[in-house]
Amino acid sequence: MIAETDLPPWAAILVSLCMLGGAAITLIGAIGLMRFKRFYDRVHAPTLGATIGTGLILIGSMICFSVLETRPILHEILIGVFTTITTPVTLILLVRAALYRDRVEKNDVPIDE
Repeated sequence: MIAETDLPPWAAILVSLCMLGGAAITLIGAIGLMRFKRFYDRVHAPTLGATIGTGLILIGSMICFSVLETRPILHEILIGVFTTITTPVTLILLVRAALYRDRVEKNDVPIDE
């Protein structure tokens, strides 16, 4: 007998792939954060991991709970929208603050090539 909390095999596989993919991309972003030496190099990798990784995890969550509840579950879209908007904005503000600090202290400032 199948309980109401059991996912069908196709949904379980799809949810697992989304979750593993999101976790792997987030891990790659974290490794990029540790691997790069300079601040300006470090800020890019985690933002991609956070945005794309969170998106895949949210898609997996939407599929899982939509199948279990037998109705579309879409409130995770708000989480995705806020993450997609706030992560790049935070990156821009951090880089601008670092550029300002480096220019005031006359440190090495990266030049556009």
